[in-house]
Amino acid sequence: MRTARSLALLAFLATGSSLAQAADPVFSPEPIQSSPGWIVTVKGNLRVGPSYPGSDDFSFIGYPSLSFRRAGTVERFSAPDDGLSFSLLDDSAFRVGVVGRFVGGRYYEGNRELVGLDKIDWAVEPGVFVEYWPLDFLRARAEIRRGFGGHEGFVADFGLDAVQRFGAVTLSLGPRLSLGDSEFTRTYFGVTPEEAALNGQVTAYRPSGGITSVGATGAVSYDWSQQWSTTAFVTYKHLVSDAADSPIVERFGSEHQFGLGLTVSYSFGYTP
Repeated sequence: MRTARSLALLAFLATGSSLAQAADPVFSPEPIQSSPGWIVTVKGNLRVGPSYPGSDDFSFIGYPSLSFRRAGTVERFSAPDDGLSFSLLDDSAFRVGVVGRFVGGRYYEGNRELVGLDKIDWAVEPGVFVEYWPLDFLRARAEIRRGFGGHEGFVADFGLDAVQRFGAVTLSLGPRLSLGDSEFTRTYFGVTPEEAALNGQVTAYRPSGGITSVGATGAVSYDWSQQWSTTAFVTYKHLVSDAADSPIVERFGSEHQFGLGLTVSYSFGYTP
């Protein structure tokens, strides 16, 4: 039941994220003509990533998503690791708005080494974002969010993407930097004396806030036609500072956090 609820929420956020993509700078083929009306894009998504922050095991998740944009407009660029965003101020180079993310939990199922450590439920992270294109091919983006549910801390993500289109192919690549306050790091990387005693394999640890990871995200999209496209991407996070020094990471996990994803999209025109 918990898994079903988590998948449903993730699918909802993914749908919203797809909706937000229509407000990003343009990097797409000629728009499907069906004006007046809408362009509907149906997506199938598959993602692979760490089972929980700091884990060296992987979990798979698949979910559908749906997006809409006005007929005669083009879909604009959005990195695969962007949060769900909605613009309040939007021009060709600068965007400000609200953003949200879903964060999976940490459970004993499939992770028996965690027995004795507190279970962490999934969380949602609403916040704000700022995005700026200093050059036609270069995007800078920052998100600041606050967690509710699994954690109650503040987090921030900063990214820079070089984006270039070559015919039907769009390539993007750029560095990432993530921060979390002490509430966030203690939730996912801390160990209380009671947890250490119950688990028996890790020592007590009380991390501080700061930089939690550095890394990069790369993606390649191919437009097979005006209707069909696919996107594949890879993410990498290297845990640093107090997050990397966590006994949970050192004993059970890894500083190296990889992720993979694939999206297949089909777009069609719709006139009410």
